[in-house]
This record gives sequence, structure tokens and C-alpha cells, in this order.
Amino acid sequence: MSDPELANELLRSPEFNSGTSGFFGELLPTRDAQVAIGQAARNTLRARVPEYRDALAGALADLPPASRWPATASELVYRGLADVLLHPGTPAGTRQLMEQALHGGVMFRSPHVWQRARAELLRGKLIAAVTREVGCRRDGGSRDVLDAVLGACPDDLADRTVAEVFLVLFRSIVAPVGSTLAWSVLLAGLHHTSDSPWPWRSEWIVREAMRHRPMVWMVGRSVDRPTEFGGLPFRPGDILSVSPFLVHHDQRHWADSEVFRPERWAESGERGPYVPFGAGPYTCVGASVALTLMTETLTALTKDARLTVTGADARPAMAEGAVPRPFTVVRTPT
Repeated sequence: MSDPELANELLRSPEFNSGTSGFFGELLPTRDAQVAIGQAARNTLRARVPEYRDALAGALADLPPASRWPATASELVYRGLADVLLHPGTPAGTRQLMEQALHGGVMFRSPHVWQRARAELLRGKLIAAVTREVGCRRDGGSRDVLDAVLGACPDDLADRTVAEVFLVLFRSIVAPVGSTLAWSVLLAGLHHTSDSPWPWRSEWIVREAMRHRPMVWMVGRSVDRPTEFGGLPFRPGDILSVSPFLVHHDQRHWADSEVFRPERWAESGERGPYVPFGAGPYTCVGASVALTLMTETLTALTKDARLTVTGADARPAMAEGAVPRPFTVVRTPT
């Protein structure tokens, strides 16, 4: 679905937005539990942004002059968040498994069968390790995102289920933030090729990257009773989907919709419909902190440095979302 009016109605109407969200699958019993866990994780991340900023500085100090993206984007985000996700006192083996999951196919589903099999094995090991950690933490604590999840989960939720909820959050934090950061660097680098610094604020670049190349390609809502929508009949079980990409490129609502133009976010007046985090009751609860993490990272990357993009292709690759194809970034001190 690309019609902005219909998309807005679908994402906001109580008829299509009741019950639990599909974000956690069948892991949690109620919508209240889903909301509580999302808010707890978001609040933990928001409170730890200064620590993220400090850890990111260390990661950037280790960044080679030329790096391969989007893998580097995910690595930077993970290194900034590693101690926030699992505090340093967590067994080293568990933290190592989480780092391996970053590039081991757990974050995005591989098109290759053998890679998917290896990723499933790694995923199982990580869930088993986190399950053991959950069992050791039942006495409470507020040291990291896992503690936040455990504190917000229903008391009778099994340790393994808590671990699986944590893994859902781990993927949904690092993968979208890293992917959008990579799109921001790629698109800004392709559209400003002179030796001068980028002429845009980091937040403008990030917002425009989410408009121009939203990672979430489709947002779906299920039909639970016979209904008519947009002049068409639908049956229970049917899925209606909104394409943020098409909504963000609707020429009736977005001027120069096909052009990557970060300065549009500094201009006054109305902009078109914007749904990179969804809309309505199921809007991503972590939207504001995700924007903060992406903006902070891009700001740190470009501070006293010039980024040059090579080997770039702006066409997205599909891997449970629209992610950039591999490219190289050269970071030169100024």
C-alpha cells in the first residue's frame, strides 16, 4: 500500500491495531507486557547515552582509515552499546557469543542455506548462555538492558523466554540503528563529493536517510474479521501492508521525492507522511532514542574528519529489511 491516506488509516485505526503486536511474536502474553518491556529497554538506553558516547569514542579511535560498510556501522553501534546490553560483569563467554552474533548471520537472515544453519547454531548457543544468565539474575538489578527486560517481564515467564525476548531487542536495536547509520554515510557521501565538509547537520542526514531508504520495507496489519478497505474486500487472516518507501516517495506530498536532500528538514512548512518507525498504537517505542544514537554516531564520525565513499551502490539489498550493499568508507582527519 502506498496511498498515504489509506496508510495512515491502516496504521492508526483501532480496527487494525488491537491486541498484541507481532514484534515479539508469541513470546509475551499481553500487549501491556510488550509495552512495559519496550519502555524499560528504551529508558535504559536513554539513560546510558553518555556512556554510549564515551564507548563510541574508543571505537572510533580504533577505526582504520578505510573500513568496509555496512558491517562497520553495526560494529560501531555494538561497541557503543555492548556494556549497556550486557554489563561487563556478565560472563565473558556470553558477551563473546553476543559479539559473534553481530556478524554471524543472527542479525539478518542470510540467503544461503549453510549460513542460515550456522547462524541458527550460534543463535541457540547465545540463547542458552543468556538463559543461564537470567537464572542468576532473578534477585533483581538495573545494570543493563537484560536487567531491564527481566524486571519488566511477567514473573512467571520462563528464563528461556526472557532470553529470547532479550535477543529480539538486541537485534531490533543494533540492526536498524547500524543500517540507517550506513545509509546516512552512503547517501551523504554520494551526494556531496567535494573536499569541503558535509553542509548538513547530522540529524538532517539521518532523517532524510530514513525517508529516502527506510530499512523497514513493509509494515503489516492483520484482518480479524470480514471487512472492506480501500474499496476492496478482505477476509480474516489477510494481511494489509504499508510500504514506508512508497509513502516517503509519494510525489503528491514530498517535493523532489526521488532526491536525497537533507536540507528539507531545515525548511519550514509541512512535509509529507513520514513513517520510518511506523505510526499509531504500534509505533516503535524506541524511536526517539534510536534517532539519538544514530545522530550521535554520525556526528562523532564526521567530527574533525572527512568521509569519502567508494565502491558504492545506492540500490538496497533485501535482508529482513532494506540494507545497503557493501561499500568502503575512507575517513581522513581534517
